[in-house]
Amino acid sequence: MRFPFSLTASMTRHILTQGIKGVKKYPLVLMLEPLFKCNLHCAGCGRIREYADHMTEMLSVEECLDSMNECGAPIVSICGGEPLIYPEIGELVRRTVFEQKRHVYLCTNGLMLKKHIEDGTFRPTSRFFINVHLDGMEKNHDASTSRTGVWSAAVEGLKAAVEAGFQVCTNTTLYRESSVDEITELCTMLESLGVCSMMLAPAYSYETFDAESQESLFLVREETQARFRELEKRLKGKRLATTPLYMDFLTGRRQLPCAAWANPTRNVCGWKGPCYLLTDAHYASYRELLEKTDWETLGPTGSDPRCANCMMHCGFEPGAVLVSTKNPIQGLRTMLWQLGIF
Repeated sequence: MRFPFSLTASMTRHILTQGIKGVKKYPLVLMLEPLFKCNLHCAGCGRIREYADHMTEMLSVEECLDSMNECGAPIVSICGGEPLIYPEIGELVRRTVFEQKRHVYLCTNGLMLKKHIEDGTFRPTSRFFINVHLDGMEKNHDASTSRTGVWSAAVEGLKAAVEAGFQVCTNTTLYRESSVDEITELCTMLESLGVCSMMLAPAYSYETFDAESQESLFLVREETQARFRELEKRLKGKRLATTPLYMDFLTGRRQLPCAAWANPTRNVCGWKGPCYLLTDAHYASYRELLEKTDWETLGPTGSDPRCANCMMHCGFEPGAVLVSTKNPIQGLRTMLWQLGIF
């Protein structure tokens, strides 16, 4: 199986429960940002630019847990910022996994990962995934982070986590300079190290970037589709975390709805709206985010020009999940994919 049975069962139960209740919009994954502070200044990161005035602020562990209870998502993605800088990261993960019984993805650049593994900050469990961000092989990854040695440190941390028995996955963002050859080499190497799954997604052109940076860094929709059509051929049989429906979308074979409301973002400023990528407001509650956002204007069928080239997994992977729950054929296809049959 691509994911532990406990995760699949938890997500399936959550979706069925919401369907029985007649709830139309509900969360699948909480994107939790307990802090914005980071130990890197990556070229494609919008957070460090957008929230420059909030770098010293943090959510308390209790605020994080209250946010989980408020929205009820079965999966929590702890990101930021760099979550391994968060002083109470061990307690936050432990209480989320063992008290709240949620599945946790800890998203990290890996610089501090080996130390945390050696110090025993975390313990392995089927509900806990360490998600290491790697945007390419050593030369390009270090260039994107503006620091030599970042790739090596991340890979060493990844190896240490795998050897310690943790479930380790990776997240790779594709930019204009990301070649098919390099991404193929990266995925082949990661599989050899024992990574359980690899997420690939195109980068998003944040508004905080100037026009020149947007053109040089980011792909437009047609370029993304061409890049992923080639990657799909080259990576056939690899342990990708990309669902079949989302891959169909990335390659241009089908459209998907954007379900940004299913992956809400909670940070030190509140509930970020309308989505993980765009910021029009911060709301006091998840319900307020749902009720005050005009969801019809977003996504590929909406009128918001900021969505024109967006194909990010934070909006379209939940869209793929929801489509598969309503289409028996696609549901079966997703189930077979989860079982590793294709």
